Amino acid sequence: MNTRDRAVLFRGLVVDIEQFEVEIGNKGWHRFQVVRHPGGVGVVPLHDDGTVTLIRQLRPSIGVSLLEIPAGRLDPGEEPAACGVRELAEETGLTATSLESLGDLLTSPGVFDERIHLFLANGLSQGEAMPEQYEDIATVRLPLAEAVAMAADGRIRDGKTIVALMRAQARQR
Repeated sequence: MNTRDRAVLFRGLVVDIEQFEVEIGNKGWHRFQVVRHPGGVGVVPLHDDGTVTLIRQLRPSIGVSLLEIPAGRLDPGEEPAACGVRELAEETGLTATSLESLGDLLTSPGVFDERIHLFLANGLSQGEAMPEQYEDIATVRLPLAEAVAMAADGRIRDGKTIVALMRAQARQR
């Protein structure tokens, strides 16, 4: 991909916005703006009894609380699996004996470069959750099949959660 005239228009706490031109085949140069994000991780905590632990938290960007898988932002240089272990413990108090990759997800590649790495956590044991100061999180435990049904019918609306639950269910077959 040929680019030119790269400039960072905004540097924020979580994202940056970059503008640049891209040469599109024989159609010439076209300007794009991309939201740069460090990436993240989402974890489906699957208990031995077939239930999953989800979290409910306020999402200020849309002004409502959503039911989601535990997830968080990658720290610079952090491996995705290490981030998954950290976020799972912080948000739910759970630790896992195994973390299996469920692949990744590009959230909205027309505008964002965010990549979310998804994992299935097994061999869970409960400890004490230690969410960040700005997080008000409640855990919800329900059968995986029920969570998948909620993802399918729209009661779960978070994209990473929908994809992760569907992939987790496919692994159980």
